[in-house]
Amino acid sequence: MFNGNWHQIIWKMEGPMLITLKFRKGVMPKNFRFRLFPILSFAILLFECHTIFGQQKVVVLDPGHGGKDSGAIGLNGIQEKDVVMRIANAILTLNDELDIPLDIYLTRYSDTLISLSDRTKLAKSLNVDLFVSLHCNHSDNSNSRGIEVFVADMKSKYSFNSTWLAFQLQVAINEKLGFESRGVKFANFQVLRETVDYLPSVLLELGFLSNEDEGGYIKRKENQKKISILILDYLKSIK
Repeated sequence: MFNGNWHQIIWKMEGPMLITLKFRKGVMPKNFRFRLFPILSFAILLFECHTIFGQQKVVVLDPGHGGKDSGAIGLNGIQEKDVVMRIANAILTLNDELDIPLDIYLTRYSDTLISLSDRTKLAKSLNVDLFVSLHCNHSDNSNSRGIEVFVADMKSKYSFNSTWLAFQLQVAINEKLGFESRGVKFANFQVLRETVDYLPSVLLELGFLSNEDEGGYIKRKENQKKISILILDYLKSIK
């Protein structure tokens, strides 16, 4: 379903042990194999896994909607599903260029409709450090503008971290990109409700496609890259 973007570890015990390691693109540039005596092989495997997995933040980015669900449709027919997919892919590209990239997964890698429950199951199964759902807004009032960051309206041990991260994110977008901030809000969105007990999670509404200024800004590729750089910088700053 995720087109080979999973980590895989395959080994066989045949006298000397054959170990094949396969990593998601951006984490390890190519597969490698080696034959060693079993004890030494296993020790090296543990060392490599600690080095590669243990020191990276694991993040799931959730580009909202997809497939037959276009999400919001703005001026000139711009579709929410396309905007957030481009931003998510730009984040992946920028992350791959880092000396020490984050371990980032997407809930969808193409124009495909993934159920909300499958999106949250991915985050929970990977035991991630943060889940960020990417969206754009829409209103019948064409003057509506600004960004919003939502957290679950339920309480859990992750509520404080989610709320704090949401405040930091909306401040960064306001100060560095000039978007008006509509604040941090609490909601019962499914992707937040189903992750609140497992990890910090936020849902980001990146401006109004129905607003002439914001819709025009968001649809331009160079501005999508600016948004992607800011979000990635934010993810890197998380302790």
